[in-house]
Amino acid sequence: MSWDALFLVAANTVLYLAYGCLFVVLFRNAISVMQLLVAAYVFATRVRPSQFSLDLWHRYKDLALPVSVIAPAFNEELSIVESVRALLALQYPEHEVVVVNDGSKDNTLAILLEAFDCMPSQREQIAKLQKTKILGVYRSRKHPNLLVVDKENGRKADAANAGIGFARTPLVCVIDADSIIEPDGLLRAAEPFMYDTGKMVAVGGAIRIVNGCEIRAGSLSKIGVAKAWLPRFQIVEYLRAFLTARVANAELGTLLLISGAFGVFRRSTLIEVGGYRHDTVGEDLELIVRIHRHMREQRREYAIGFVPEIVCWTEAPTTWAGLRNQRSRWQQGALETLIRHRRMILNPCYGRIGLFAMLQLVVEDVIGPPAELAGYLVIPAALLLGVMDPVVVLVFLCVTVLFGTGLSIGTLALEELQLRRTPSARDLIRVGVAAFAENFGYRQANLVFRLSGIKRHLQKDTSWAAVPREGFNAGT
Repeated sequence: MSWDALFLVAANTVLYLAYGCLFVVLFRNAISVMQLLVAAYVFATRVRPSQFSLDLWHRYKDLALPVSVIAPAFNEELSIVESVRALLALQYPEHEVVVVNDGSKDNTLAILLEAFDCMPSQREQIAKLQKTKILGVYRSRKHPNLLVVDKENGRKADAANAGIGFARTPLVCVIDADSIIEPDGLLRAAEPFMYDTGKMVAVGGAIRIVNGCEIRAGSLSKIGVAKAWLPRFQIVEYLRAFLTARVANAELGTLLLISGAFGVFRRSTLIEVGGYRHDTVGEDLELIVRIHRHMREQRREYAIGFVPEIVCWTEAPTTWAGLRNQRSRWQQGALETLIRHRRMILNPCYGRIGLFAMLQLVVEDVIGPPAELAGYLVIPAALLLGVMDPVVVLVFLCVTVLFGTGLSIGTLALEELQLRRTPSARDLIRVGVAAFAENFGYRQANLVFRLSGIKRHLQKDTSWAAVPREGFNAGT
């Protein structure tokens, strides 16, 4: 074969790859536009919660379902006391806080026992879902509704399962120990269960970045925006994820993920499906997919809801290494879930979950990241080889930069019109600038981190990649 023929084959291959990448990027953005439009419709047509609904809660508090708040903790000595105080201060008629120390290597347990004056307790588990050994159970003298469980290290899923086993209430709320729920968050999360006829099995809420905010006495005292760029970029990401994607998917009945940082579940359902899996790093995604699968195979009616007014504030990674570990783990968890439940993909027996939701997960987490990252290489290559129209290259740049920025700004507008958790016009501008700037380096780095997660999955590396924490108020 001549050099001209080889060049032609190579050029055509690059061209086909370039068009394939462009198609994937356009398809993913089309999904994002659809989600934004559905979310806008939901916000425009729903009945917005008011203070009156909270007054009704206090008036009929005897009818509220008791809730156990499960907080797995591992090496959280910097923020554990403030987090637990916030959980104890939640507005709710009857709730218990169960903190599970998952074999911390620092002083998390000692700080907990001293701060809340805890003594040994004879409390027994009703259901044993965890794999590791319980080392001790303690009850607070200051707060009778605080239980501290000490166990061998088994990672977050195992710790959550241990807490679920100690819970004795119809509902359980699983929350990260380094997160803070707004005072009325538990009330709003329990409300769908009260209105429901028994079909509701899980409810999620919005997760926001606490970096840059002020925390006092375990509560959020002032909302702010972090000075550093890395947390600001994550603010934009979280807004897109929770105010467009989650809202839209919940409305369409295709919600596959309730964040591990905060979720409320019917306890009987969790025990029925065996709790969180221990052999995945994406236990929150896998749990919801497994609940969908279980309910549909049992041909039972069920519902999984999302309430955007529930806001849980969590600390975001402040270093590139921490962000890499987090995003790599998320990617690996998505792949593990897809492979474990692959028979659901495009299977009409699972309804819209199999036909649409699982397919979207494949596009977002299997095809999308490599295709978009490859687009940054093959599209310029096709241009240099003279086989691609410069207009097409311009379209790719517009889609990845201007289009993405527009979606972020649209989500920010929804947030300002509906929730108003951004305190000032100046902060809105700062977040808006981050929505544009994330396209130049941050977005590409995230794609590389996700490829790292794919590599970890192929290598069957199940070690836990930790995310360093600085503690609350560190970024103010």
